[in-house]
Amino acid sequence: MLKTSLSRDKGADLAARSAMVAAASLREVADRLHTALGDVWPHTALVIFTEDCTGRPRKKAGDPAITRNVTVAEMTALRDRAVGGHWTGQAQFGGQLRHVTVLGADTGAVLVLNVPEEPADEDRVGYTRILWSVAAACIARQVAEAAPDYLQESRVVSSERLSVTAELTDRHVTDLESVLAALRTRDLDDARARAQAIDLASDALIRARSGADLVAFIAEEPVSRAFERLKSDLRPLSRYETLSIQFIEPPADGRALPGEVAHAGRAIVRSAVLLMRDQEEVTRIRVQWDCDGTNLLVSVRDDGPGRMDSGLPALRQLVARAKVLGGDLDLESVDNWGSRVEVRIPLDPPDTSEQPTASWGLAPREAEVLRLLTAGRRNRQIATQLGISENTVKFHTSQIYHKLGVTSRAAAAALATEAGLR
Repeated sequence: MLKTSLSRDKGADLAARSAMVAAASLREVADRLHTALGDVWPHTALVIFTEDCTGRPRKKAGDPAITRNVTVAEMTALRDRAVGGHWTGQAQFGGQLRHVTVLGADTGAVLVLNVPEEPADEDRVGYTRILWSVAAACIARQVAEAAPDYLQESRVVSSERLSVTAELTDRHVTDLESVLAALRTRDLDDARARAQAIDLASDALIRARSGADLVAFIAEEPVSRAFERLKSDLRPLSRYETLSIQFIEPPADGRALPGEVAHAGRAIVRSAVLLMRDQEEVTRIRVQWDCDGTNLLVSVRDDGPGRMDSGLPALRQLVARAKVLGGDLDLESVDNWGSRVEVRIPLDPPDTSEQPTASWGLAPREAEVLRLLTAGRRNRQIATQLGISENTVKFHTSQIYHKLGVTSRAAAAALATEAGLR
């Protein structure tokens, strides 16, 4: 059975599956992992949970009757059970008690599989661990790179945060109803009812505080912690080379950074440091973060020849990362004095209350297609509603991507949502 099939050219099979998962985008990674594990460890549903992906901490594949009911609270509880890296048993998953296996990763991400109750053999677990580690690394890499499309989507996709808030609201309503029921009951005397109500209220308060902490943890990252992660990322460059990196700490009590801003800041600094390091004669780089309450302010400066070219494709990518979040990036290079990259990223989304279609240069039909696309309609549904062919819809969609400066349906919808397009 499984052990026999895995023994045939096991290395090539594992490499092929790993390559398929490693090449996945953030939107595809759950489906790719679900497919790769299909005959390795049969499962009904698969959910990945990672707080690094701001706005969309859950990635799902499998039975929608299960995955659409999986809550952040459930995933948080399951994550806590995977402290040792692997846990199997009965737990709440998708609104019901189910048999699940939970696998942790070095990146802090968690994988939960709804699996059969029979014990898993060594081959099954080993294959799953390897493929999951590839998926977790794939997620961490793409978040760290902070591509413009990812940052755009992260800035405006608040559905997960709203979902968490809705979960907490439902929980608080239930708690309050329980307290009122205890106070109204005629089966208890006043003292007992009061004591029971106090216990219920105390438990509810603890859950409310932990829930609020969870929402904040998913949505924001303290500036000091974000900077510590950056220092950890860059430490290997100065450990094994002659390059010295000086870090100027941000204010410890500065405003917390939205997750997408923290990711963008780290990604821009990492890339800028690598570009500076590639120059001749660079021996020292200074990295400084500051937060004025409205913007994240980043400065990266080297002691090199001062000949960094603003036309470098890698530098243009950094400019795009800043622009997609409403910020800007400036390069100043002075011969024999070094180069300096200055970045400003607003902590809050820009005010886009005015109708955006005119500023984007969208034709009336393109605006209609974008509205329907933002509403979640697929190409066939858009074609039917507008009385045009699917090929025409695809043409309009490609024009929309070009005019909005994005490369995916999700990013276009995210940008339109942020702009208030209805």
